[in-house]
Amino acid sequence: MTPSIPLSLVGLLLVSLASSETVDPAMKDLTNRNADFAARLYRAVASRTDDNIFLSVFTLSTGLTALLSATSGPTQDQLLQGLSLTGLDPQTLPDLFQSLRTVILRGTDNLRQGVAVLPAQRFQVSPSYLDLVQTKFGGKAQSLDYTAPQDAIDTINRWAQEQTGDKVHELATKLDPQTQLLLATTAHYQTRFSPSFNSSFTQDDRFFVDRYHVIMVPMMFRADKHFLAYDSSVKVGVLKLPMSGGAAMLVVLPDEGVDVTAVEEEVTAEKIQAWIAQLKKTKLEVQLPRFLLERSYSLRDALQVLNITQVFLDDADITSMGGAKGPKLTQVYHKSVVSVDESTDDMTTGGGVSTFSSLPPRLTINRPFIFVIYQQTTGGVLFMGRITDPTRK
Repeated sequence: MTPSIPLSLVGLLLVSLASSETVDPAMKDLTNRNADFAARLYRAVASRTDDNIFLSVFTLSTGLTALLSATSGPTQDQLLQGLSLTGLDPQTLPDLFQSLRTVILRGTDNLRQGVAVLPAQRFQVSPSYLDLVQTKFGGKAQSLDYTAPQDAIDTINRWAQEQTGDKVHELATKLDPQTQLLLATTAHYQTRFSPSFNSSFTQDDRFFVDRYHVIMVPMMFRADKHFLAYDSSVKVGVLKLPMSGGAAMLVVLPDEGVDVTAVEEEVTAEKIQAWIAQLKKTKLEVQLPRFLLERSYSLRDALQVLNITQVFLDDADITSMGGAKGPKLTQVYHKSVVSVDESTDDMTTGGGVSTFSSLPPRLTINRPFIFVIYQQTTGGVLFMGRITDPTRK
């Protein structure tokens, strides 16, 4: 009988700089600040739902920083604080963020993302801001006619499909004709573990949604040397699963009887750094559920929990849009998709099972858990999520 271990995980974000000696100090500082924002935003969203969660936190950070570059005065000061960017020069942020994007997205060709700043037609985007959004943030700025809501919806949804390789549909479903300004963000990510899970070893097994509900889900399997940590203070195990292109996934699994929502209250950038530092390689059999998440959010309320409120008010200082009076931000739309399965790079085959002289412990991810996908060189956090039911998109 394969021995088991009480491994858990809570977590989410990571600020481990696997090759910190090669990372510019200013870029490392921005990465850490983004990680702090990501953890706070994740907690704000997680506190409002018991369902599965998936956020492309780096895409959101990109979009909100692009919007910040269009602001001034108290609105800009509050955005800086809400994004954990207080103390940084707003004038230098676009160049710094462009450098960070280049490093983080290098090698992650399985990530498709898009950012769009979309004011109403009466607020024309200045040419300089249009150029800045395109060149520094890889996004677009375009005025839309919200008095024809369906046309605006169709335009936004076509854009989302183009940005994600036709993986994200219906980013916008309903628009108010009085909309003044939207921030739209979208992303798709296909995991490619390295080494990969071999689909021939995948089989259905139990997943305990809660103490009253048990479902059968496809469980991927791999026996190998894995990086593992355990935090007795919050009773979670942390598993690291490397991926191609320099990315990795942290799986945070609470101990049996520990509610995942209680663990989420402890999630901070500093906590994750401590988990990463404790990871040690060990022989281990891992079972991880296959899942596909497609999550949509209107994030105005969650951002206001982070004290980002001024940008939504009538007196918002959004200065890069034409007109006698700049627009206020109406809503932040976000939709992202992730597929976690046995997919491999074209030049590789499915991973096998290592042979050990004795049976190693087995870690079965068979109850609600948190996961973080990050770029290892910088520690840049790409995605954060929670799985309560792997069968629900």
